[in-house]
Amino acid sequence: MNATVRPAIASDTHAVLSLAKGFATSFAVDERAFLRSYEALLHATDARLLVAESESDGAVIGYLLGFDHPTFFASGRVAWVEELTVQEAHRRRGHGALLMRAFEAWARTRGCRLVGLATRRASAFYAAIGYEESAVYFRKRL
Repeated sequence: MNATVRPAIASDTHAVLSLAKGFATSFAVDERAFLRSYEALLHATDARLLVAESESDGAVIGYLLGFDHPTFFASGRVAWVEELTVQEAHRRRGHGALLMRAFEAWARTRGCRLVGLATRRASAFYAAIGYEESAVYFRKRL
């Protein structure tokens, strides 16, 4: 695998910004808004921002942003993966799965009963790591 996963820190800002710009397809990532959100997310107790770091050179090659919150339907807390991406050159090497396992471990420590997410480009990836299709995703821009 040649990568390690750790919580993001302030010095990862620009690497994560670069990855986020490549990840976003429905929205353009606004750098000022990103910087405000990044700072807030580093300190949010219900958020987890993880990075995958190349063991060879220490470069950030992927990130996962997720949250947890209480629910009624699951009789407890659930975790939600909002964003997950790995640099194109580093895909299909297990880095995304490594990020997901780290997030799942965090979710377990928070008492979460499940991890959910929405995807339109990576269904095969999530199925391969044990996720099952469960719902249809709707959205409305505000």
